[in-house]
Amino acid sequence: MAILQKHGKISGPDLACLKETPSDKIGDAGGHQKNWSEHNTNWSLARVWTVVLLLGTCLLYCARVAMPICAVSMAEKFNWTKREQGMVLGSFFWGYCFTQVLGGYVSDRVGGEKVLLLSAAAWGAMTAFTPVLAHFCSQPIFSMTLARFLMGLLQGVHYPSLVSLCSQKVVESERGFLMSTVGSGSYLGTLVIGGAGSLMLDLYGWESVFYVSGLLSVLWAFCMWKYLLKGEGPIITLESLGRGGPRSKLSRRHWLRLFKQPAVCAVIITHLCTASTFFTLLSWLPTYFKDTFPDAKGWVFNVIPWFVAIPSSLFSGCLSDHLISQGNFFSMGVSSVFTLLLCGTTTFPTAVAFVSATMGLTTFSHSGVSVNVQDLAPSCAGALFGVMNTCGAFSGVLMVYFSGYLIEATGSWTSVFILITVVNLVGLVTFLAFAEARRVDIDSSKGHYHNIHI
Repeated sequence: MAILQKHGKISGPDLACLKETPSDKIGDAGGHQKNWSEHNTNWSLARVWTVVLLLGTCLLYCARVAMPICAVSMAEKFNWTKREQGMVLGSFFWGYCFTQVLGGYVSDRVGGEKVLLLSAAAWGAMTAFTPVLAHFCSQPIFSMTLARFLMGLLQGVHYPSLVSLCSQKVVESERGFLMSTVGSGSYLGTLVIGGAGSLMLDLYGWESVFYVSGLLSVLWAFCMWKYLLKGEGPIITLESLGRGGPRSKLSRRHWLRLFKQPAVCAVIITHLCTASTFFTLLSWLPTYFKDTFPDAKGWVFNVIPWFVAIPSSLFSGCLSDHLISQGNFFSMGVSSVFTLLLCGTTTFPTAVAFVSATMGLTTFSHSGVSVNVQDLAPSCAGALFGVMNTCGAFSGVLMVYFSGYLIEATGSWTSVFILITVVNLVGLVTFLAFAEARRVDIDSSKGHYHNIHI
């Protein structure tokens, strides 16, 4: 792995090692041995950072999915109706939309590692404090709705910060593998909290799920600050925002020029389609299985697709480091074939197999669109990804609601699967027709940015 080196100082720990300079090649055997030792040290540090970010994303989803796991038990305890339960669960999503662009903007200026650290400490503490709010507030429905909204605000900066960090620290040829590896933490976190959380729920009550996931997240943030950032204060001041490096100082005119680029519009539309179809599948697949196969075991169709998604996400990174367009082809094209096959499925094992294939192939988007935005605009990749994620989140809400309307109107799941396929194909065609890997955030005659490879 190698870092993306630019003219000007880049603060924060490197995620990869620098290329050997010409002066390093001149010297005796002792000098070569020293350089080799430094090379190995930087290589190990890059791998440590990859594992730490993977674990952080895993804990992010553990804290995020804690409420859905405990929602039934909490609804019984506090006498919530289905509408009130839905209000609590949905409030996270609305908060999640509002900090995407802000998180990317701040990360581009002060460093993604600082934003990740502060946000993780905040949403981890909020998760651990959730049972206290529920028990000591006279109106738990309002306190839980507010808590979930704040959770969404705090967690909304996570992925834009990751993209910003990756675009500034990691060379282009390594970004696909890093993003897919870290992205697989979302599926790992869903599996962990689904298994361990259900066990804690039965043995110790719903409060334990929040306490454990929240405190582990705070512990992760502390270890990251103590051992990787070496105890440096993760303080974000107005002064630091104002003196953001050259890579972050894009004027309004530059932003307008950026959005006029066909490649930028293509990546936004593609991400919008990918996110909306993923949210629709994630929201409606459990209901599909319950309606179509009433006697099916919930743990089967809630677990097996995520077991498939983890290795698929890792493999997609290796592939897309060479051909980014292939990632979107598999994510939106091939996955749509298996989605359509669900229309005529009559047996439960076949349906689980098709859904697993669909969800596994969908993970290729982590190393397709998510990497392409870093190639297009590394100077503002975090903010641009925030714009993409905001559009994808809002479109996801609309498509989830519209899918419910189609199910009620037609009485069939075929219309939903056809809708998902059409949206996927629109995104795929747009990406193949207009997407590029050429940098568009600076004028080629004025910018002198370059990558240093090993």
